This record gives sequence, structure tokens and C-alpha cells, in this order.
Amino acid sequence: MAFMKRIFLFMMVNLLVVATISIVLNLLNVRPYLTAYGLDFRSLAIFCLVWGMGGALISLAISRIMAKMALGVKVIDPATATGDAAWLVQTVHHLARGANLPEMPQVGVYQSPEMNAFATGPTKSRSLVAVSTGLMDRMDHDQIEGVLGHEVAHIANGDMVTMTLLQGVVNAFVMFLARVAAFALSQNVKEESRRSVQFMVTIVLEILLSFLGMIVVAGFSRYREFRADAGGARLTGREKMIAALEGLRRGLGVTDKRAPTLAAFKISGKPGGLMALLSTHPPLEQRIARLRQPGAF
Repeated sequence: MAFMKRIFLFMMVNLLVVATISIVLNLLNVRPYLTAYGLDFRSLAIFCLVWGMGGALISLAISRIMAKMALGVKVIDPATATGDAAWLVQTVHHLARGANLPEMPQVGVYQSPEMNAFATGPTKSRSLVAVSTGLMDRMDHDQIEGVLGHEVAHIANGDMVTMTLLQGVVNAFVMFLARVAAFALSQNVKEESRRSVQFMVTIVLEILLSFLGMIVVAGFSRYREFRADAGGARLTGREKMIAALEGLRRGLGVTDKRAPTLAAFKISGKPGGLMALLSTHPPLEQRIARLRQPGAF
């Protein structure tokens, strides 16, 4: 049942993306970018920008809904919460006020053995902070407060929006450059094979350029993790933030593979070797060392 629910959700999101982008392209009166006279660079640029940014922005707009459905996040009602749930909401709201957020984030818990948390949402006024049951069970209140400070700092920094815009721009550049290069290379082959060659070259170039784009996006993601650590330290205190990262380091080894698109928004990841270039998180040891440096923030 859960599998069919995810499939249905995936299909509906893709339908929404395709329908929305098609409407936007029609409203902009974008003509086919490949004409009898060659490439229409204006139409191609608009086509790539709309497709590249469109999917990313739609995903951002429904990010809270997607997170809740993908991980089964249970949002806590502040009016009826008791015990640890009430403490969790009160702590997030206290940190949110300290970060001058315009609206209090929704606070939720999801079932997972991993020790992790994430923040998501389309704006600072419509955000969600969610923590795993593994984190709640295995960390003390000071460590959890450090984790929550890190996530609230992500919201205050506008990281969800910035990451979405960066990914959209990268997508647009990948599409544009792949099509321009494929068109140029296909001019050297026979006319009857030109369209198939152009299609194949476009696919290959998109894969290669997307890989390079992933390195850029991952590099920015690592930078924002350091910045969120500093923000969390300012909100909760340096020692609580360090204690949170130390606790996460001791808890490495259990990973929840559901909703991989949320991996970049969780507080910790597992980089290593050459794949470190594609990691969205710096090693926990580096983050802890950065926080311990005098004048780090």
C-alpha cells in the first residue's frame, strides 16, 4: 500500500510539472527552438530556463507535503502536545523566535532508526522541522537542541530556496549547452542520420554536464552546512552544537534510504573517497573542528 502511494505521488508530481511548464511555454509563445534555418537561441534559452527552473520550483512549492508523505512525518499539534513532543515544539519555536522567523515552523517526528533531522518548506513562513525517532531516543536534550538550532538556521538562511534556484540554473545550463553542442556536432553527419545523432549526443552530454553540475551543487551544499552549524551555535551555544555533531558521529552507520531527495536537507551525511565531491555534507570531523576554532562565527 505504501509503495503504491509513493508511485501515485510520483506520477502526480510529474504530471503537475509537465502541465505547468507546458502552460508557461504556451503563455510565453515559445516557438520550436530547432528551425529550418538552425537553432533559435532565444527560444532554446527560454525553453531550457522554464524546464530547468520549473521542476525545481514546483518541487520546492510542495516540499513540505512531499516530505510528510515520503517519510510519514507526523506533525505535532502544539495545543495538545505533551512530554517530549511538547518540549520539541517549544524548543523549535524558541529558536525560531531567536532567528527572527516570520512564522513558527511546523514540527514533526518520523519513524526511522537513523539519528537525523531535516528542515524543508518553500519559504521562511511555511517551513517544517522534522526529527527521527532514532535521534529522539538516543540523544539528550542539549544535543537535540543543537540539532534543532542547525535546522532553524537553515530556514533563517533561506537555504531551501537558494538550493532550489541553484539547481534550477544548473539544470537550465546543462540543457542549453547540451543542445547547442549536439546541434553543432550533428552538422557533420548525413542529413538522414542527423536527428538521431543529435538526440544521442544530447543525452550523453546531458549526463556528463549533469555530473559536473552535481559537483557545483554539492559544493554549495557543503558550504551551507558549515554556515548552518555556525547559525546553530549562535542560537543554542557552541557547546550544544558541538555535542550534537559528536552525538551524530557516534551514531553513524544507520541510514534511512527513503526519500533520497531529502538527503541534502538532513543534518548529517556520509561522504568518503572520490564521492566526497558529490557529498552534500562535509565530514562531521571537519564540522566539529571548524566550530572549535576561535572566532569561527
